[in-house]
Amino acid sequence: MADTVRDADETGIRGEIRVSVRNLVEFILRSGDIDNRRKASPDADNMIEGARIHRLIQSRMGSDYHAEVMLREVFPYDAFDIVIEGRADGIIYKDDLTDVTIDEIKTTYKDVDRMEGPDPVHLAQAKCYAYIFAHQNRLEAITVRMTYVNRFDQKIVYFHDRYTYKEVRNWFFDLLSEYEKWAKREFEWIKTRNESVARLEFPFEYREGQKELMSQVYRTIIHKKKLFLEAPTGVGKTISTVFPSVKAMGMSHASRIFYLTAKTVTGSVARECFDILRSGGLKFKVVSITAKEKICPLEVTDCNPVACPYAKGHFDRVNEAIFDLLTGSDDHSRDMITEYALKHMVCPFEMGLDLSLFSDAVICDYNYVFDPNVYLRRFFGDTCENDNIFLVDEAHNLCDRAMDMYSADLYKEDIMHMKNLVRAVDNKSSRALDTVNRKMLLIKRETESIKVYDDIPELIMALNRAMARLDELLDDKDRFEGRDEILELYFKIRHFINMYDNIGDNDYVIYSELSEGGKLMVKLLCVNPSRSLKLRLLKARSTVFFSATLLPVKYYRDMLGADPDDYAVYANSVFDPDKRGLFIASDVSSKYTRRNDLEYDRIARYISDMISARRGNYMVFFPSHAFLSRIYEIFEERYMNGDTEIIRQRSSMSEEEREVFLAHFCAASPGETDLIPFDRKDTLVGFCVMGGIFAEGIDLKNDSLIGALIVGTGLPMVCNERELMKKCYDEQGLNGFDYAYRFPGMNKVMQAAGRVIRTIDDVGIVTLLDERFLTPPYRRLFPREWSNYEICSVDTALDKVSEFWEMFH
Repeated sequence: MADTVRDADETGIRGEIRVSVRNLVEFILRSGDIDNRRKASPDADNMIEGARIHRLIQSRMGSDYHAEVMLREVFPYDAFDIVIEGRADGIIYKDDLTDVTIDEIKTTYKDVDRMEGPDPVHLAQAKCYAYIFAHQNRLEAITVRMTYVNRFDQKIVYFHDRYTYKEVRNWFFDLLSEYEKWAKREFEWIKTRNESVARLEFPFEYREGQKELMSQVYRTIIHKKKLFLEAPTGVGKTISTVFPSVKAMGMSHASRIFYLTAKTVTGSVARECFDILRSGGLKFKVVSITAKEKICPLEVTDCNPVACPYAKGHFDRVNEAIFDLLTGSDDHSRDMITEYALKHMVCPFEMGLDLSLFSDAVICDYNYVFDPNVYLRRFFGDTCENDNIFLVDEAHNLCDRAMDMYSADLYKEDIMHMKNLVRAVDNKSSRALDTVNRKMLLIKRETESIKVYDDIPELIMALNRAMARLDELLDDKDRFEGRDEILELYFKIRHFINMYDNIGDNDYVIYSELSEGGKLMVKLLCVNPSRSLKLRLLKARSTVFFSATLLPVKYYRDMLGADPDDYAVYANSVFDPDKRGLFIASDVSSKYTRRNDLEYDRIARYISDMISARRGNYMVFFPSHAFLSRIYEIFEERYMNGDTEIIRQRSSMSEEEREVFLAHFCAASPGETDLIPFDRKDTLVGFCVMGGIFAEGIDLKNDSLIGALIVGTGLPMVCNERELMKKCYDEQGLNGFDYAYRFPGMNKVMQAAGRVIRTIDDVGIVTLLDERFLTPPYRRLFPREWSNYEICSVDTALDKVSEFWEMFH
């Protein structure tokens, strides 16, 4: 659980294990139950506003108050040093050091007048600082002051404790002795790991340009930069990013790799990559963070000591479970975590999160790094080190995901519902929510359809008051009717307030919108997540964003937090361009003004002609389910024949239904995960939606898919929100239409096209069914591999695609 571990080197420099004060006390001193009936810890999510309050309090203190004091102490052991470090919020002393007080500030929603004493872990953090300062300055005694500040009214309560040097020293070394076995274990493992990295060889024959690509990744890590890597399918982007990252770790340039994914399937590919390296002799512990519902041993996931025996006393037993696994196995797979968790009667999900502290690589969803509500605070809190490597797979997905993460909305109707739920149990909360409702009613009266605001301070003030009341209610009462709903809405309000505090220059639009049914929504719309992402990226030494569709790179640099001197690389495709036929229709479009029966029929005819030249499996991608349904009906009615089977993507499909859909294109051998193509004698056409579940993240190799037809340019639907985004980008001097519509749309097009040609042996066609692709604004966005294309019409399409297939008879 060290923040960083450095092995000893040949020059005689001793090994070093560094751990922050906060991580040390939170890991060693935790106890009790997992309880989802309780809120998160009071200061866990107040980072932005909490820092502001810290500065405000510090500025009010006199000249004897020294703010943000960095403290560090080295404790020598046989082969290594343990370095304990952290930043004290404040230290109060005069020049002669006659009376010293360590001040630890915490912000909370709680009524501070009702607090009876400090949180034990908070106090322990301050006592660590007290020992270090007292030891380094030879003090006989020292005072610890815990300062709790109500976030809403900024009311303050203090708790003072005074300790002799001997008392605080004995307490501290008892704590350190508890950590010693973990430090020794971790140091021994890092030594073993680094020796294995030094011996590790690349497990494959190098593809063209792959060595240079890996060199670029390694240089990026060494120089502490970010890299934007456009890596077409087939270049081996997973191994090309993982291998140099592992080598950098072996040279002590980083302590941990975070392989970040948007979908489970890409996480599986990363896991396979690490397994290949491990089979080649690499000693490397890899944890995949699995969704709680998938790893929970109970039928119903309800994380509290009443409903779950694994939640009861979890924190009393989990450290023992972790140490048992660390000493018993190097396998940190989901099955192994579950086995040890059940053995020790602890929650396997929470144990997996904790085990990540002792892992060399963590494979997880973007959320665990970037989401302000669920990011891993043990790695990315204020005091944590920044020597991680972030490998962001399918990075084109992060733009929209991040905008969603940092946006927030509230509905007036939800506030009213919450008010009615609490009325019977707490009048104060009910009155506070009534005030929020009245503030939203004023906004509703001002909103005809949509209204943009510069600020909403009165609503935020009312929400802060309500949060303070709800905080007391949820702390005081574990059980009452409607509590789960109230807790869910509580978190939603808290997120709204936190995102309001997060607003910066030009990255948010505040607006209200009235639906046709009369529902009022107030939204904090994040239109550019760059600044927010940058704060998270500071927790990495280096970040590599990679995707097969990262064009135009300037757009992704603008949206994902690039600095001017960060790198961008376009990896050349290893595929033979002659094996892909690219056709662009010159006489059809999905424009709203062109949507009529004649145009629909022309599109259906294009599909029929394109699939007639060669039997096989095809996918057709549409801009919406409605558009898909209309073409599906026409095709089925007018262009079906006995050799063609058609299937369609539904608007909501279960995991089983998705598997059945894909099974039409391929078959899985028993016990295997690789997809094996059917030996088809007829033609299969799958009707799908661009940007949907079958448009990316599926790997249909060989003859499993020989053609992709893409209807339209993928533009997001025109709506109030997109128009606000467009206006905002225009005001910033950017091309608003490009940033709000064209670039996100074109990415969906390229992702859909990428379903064809997955290996060097594949042959297939891509057809773009929209004349707009022939215009300069779109052609400028084509990847290099699309430089050669055929223009066709509905009358020439069959002949042209037939000519292409004749080359491969």
